[in-house]
Amino acid sequence: MGNGTSIGRVRGLGSAHAGAHHWLVQRFTAIGNVVLMSWLLVSFVVLGDFGYENVVKWLSQPISATAMILLVISLFWHARLGLQVVIEDYVHEAGSKFAAISALNLATIGGGAFAIFSVAALAFGGQA
Repeated sequence: MGNGTSIGRVRGLGSAHAGAHHWLVQRFTAIGNVVLMSWLLVSFVVLGDFGYENVVKWLSQPISATAMILLVISLFWHARLGLQVVIEDYVHEAGSKFAAISALNLATIGGGAFAIFSVAALAFGGQA
C-alpha cells in the first residue's frame, strides 16, 4: 500500500514524480550562477577602479547590464528554490508552511525586481 501504486499516489503515500524537475532547475541555476559569477569576478578584475562613474559606465554597456540582470534572476531563483526545500522539510503545519512559502515568494520576487530595476536604471542613465 503506497509503494508507488496508483492508489498510493492518490493518498499521497507513493512517489509523485514531482521532485526531479525541482532538482534539475536547482542544478541549472547553480551552473548559471557559477558562469555568471565568474564573469562578474573577471569583470571586476578588468574594471580596476570601482568609482561610481566607472561602474555606471561599465553597467551602461548592453552586455554588462544584460549579464548582471541574468545573474540577479539566477541568484534569486536559486535562493528561492533552496529555501523552499528547507521550508518544506522543516515546517510541518500546512498553514505555517503556506505562510512561509508565500513570504519567501514575496521576498525573492521583491528583491529581484528591486535589483533588476536598479541595474536597469543605471544602464539607462538614471539614478538608482
